[in-house]
Amino acid sequence: MNAERIVRIVAGSFILLSLLLGVEASPLFVSKHFLWFTGFVGLNLFQSGFSKICPLNSILAKFGIKSAAC
Repeated sequence: MNAERIVRIVAGSFILLSLLLGVEASPLFVSKHFLWFTGFVGLNLFQSGFSKICPLNSILAKFGIKSAAC
């Protein structure tokens, strides 16, 4: 599995989990403040699309996981 797939899986999981914890209609609702985390992940994905800078991708590279281009 390459780094891009892992980044997409982790980002999608974080978004779904924070929505489950932040939306009042969810049976796992904790606080609306979890929606800030959803926004943070979305904003990070947005900026990485333009700048090609992704913190998780850098962390995965340190663990030896190669990107799709390599």
